[in-house]
Amino acid sequence: MSILNKITDETSQSKDDIYKHSYSNNCLEYRSLLRGFNNNLFLIFKTYYDNLKVAQSIQSLFKGDIVNESENQAALHHIYRDLYASSPNCHASRDLVESYRLNIERCIALKQDLIKKGIKNIVSIGIGGSFEGPKLLIETLTCEHKRNFNHIFLTGPDRVEFNEIIKPLNQEDTFFIVCSKTFSTDETLQSMALSREWLENKCNADEHFIAITSNSDRAKNFGFKDNIIELPDEIGGRYSIWSPISASAILELGEDFKNFLIGGHEADDLFLNNNEYNQFINLLCFSDIWYNNFDKKHIRVLLLYSWKMRFFSDYAQQLEMESIGKQANPDSIFKNTGQIIFGGFGSTAQHSYFQLLHQGTAKVCADIFTTENNKDSNKLLYAQSQAQSNLLANGPNKDLKSHEQVNGNIPINLFSLKALNPKTLGFLIATWEHRTYVTAKMLQINPFDQFGISAGKIFTKKYLNQYGG
Repeated sequence: MSILNKITDETSQSKDDIYKHSYSNNCLEYRSLLRGFNNNLFLIFKTYYDNLKVAQSIQSLFKGDIVNESENQAALHHIYRDLYASSPNCHASRDLVESYRLNIERCIALKQDLIKKGIKNIVSIGIGGSFEGPKLLIETLTCEHKRNFNHIFLTGPDRVEFNEIIKPLNQEDTFFIVCSKTFSTDETLQSMALSREWLENKCNADEHFIAITSNSDRAKNFGFKDNIIELPDEIGGRYSIWSPISASAILELGEDFKNFLIGGHEADDLFLNNNEYNQFINLLCFSDIWYNNFDKKHIRVLLLYSWKMRFFSDYAQQLEMESIGKQANPDSIFKNTGQIIFGGFGSTAQHSYFQLLHQGTAKVCADIFTTENNKDSNKLLYAQSQAQSNLLANGPNKDLKSHEQVNGNIPINLFSLKALNPKTLGFLIATWEHRTYVTAKMLQINPFDQFGISAGKIFTKKYLNQYGG
């Protein structure tokens, strides 16, 4: 019997099952309440995982092999996670690793230079991965601390955004970080041009800019000289949070940014060497694919019961949907690829779209997040995370009137960080990358290209030229 037939046959028998699994380490605790999924399905998926040699693909990623086949590149973002680890996982050359390290150290050193210049405001110009990653780090890790700078994030497509953001700022104490891998992103270039115009006649614009890019030649064409930090070409935007793209966050975290990288390294080390961790990752991936292909649950909501973590849903949305939102491979037994991802701060969501989750007809999965310190510091948030997890998964377990009934059939992954700090956040984000990579390999698609995004850019330029832009 084929793998597909085995999955289909088991699916018809598993409707009332609830797959419960737990995993714990020094950074994270996980438990599942996966209705409809069961251990037999897990084992069938594991056979397919072995047939596809996914474990070998993981090794290839960390060896620096070409894993982005359509663009003939390696994916080397994980090198940053090795920089301050005692035992690196990547087999990169010493010169390459040193170039990565020097760029991080340069970002750390930039803080004192800016303080000496009297800089108070940091405007980060970027979009996509150049926006989501730094924004997440700033909001999650520094919101309770006295910041070195006032941080503003500028995406750039609307002049109203620029005018509103720039209105309260002074030219003399404002510094711009321009983040663009290709240095051809229209929104970023537009914001940069407006920023230079704003600085004119007030100060030397060159002293108020730094560019972070893989295309230093193009940056030089726009007037950048020594104020360029190079980004390796083998690092995609949505995987760049570990790199100098996060310069704004590095200005705040300083040496503590290294702990963020170390947390990611710990997840990598487990990914390469630990069976228990891999079972946890595989369960996430196998159940995601199964719900999306065999149970018509094409939507997954991420609910953060920590206000500081509220932007993680936006970050994960880009990571997953840009990586595995691809056409199905004709050779794959699965015809649906990535799920639709959305979410936000759990307490706010409970007063809006939770109505659909509890009583609507859309079929949904849910990832729910909390932190262990909420047990003591914010009992309401912790109670909400536990109550909603169980209610969404199981229903209220008592007789209710028909109009009061709730669905109680939503698959739940519950994640609890042992603490919320650079190390645990690094561990969580690297874990999410592992989830994305294994899912992509199971679907037989490339998680590192984004030709749909590229098509939109090409057509926009066509119409922009048509309109005289």
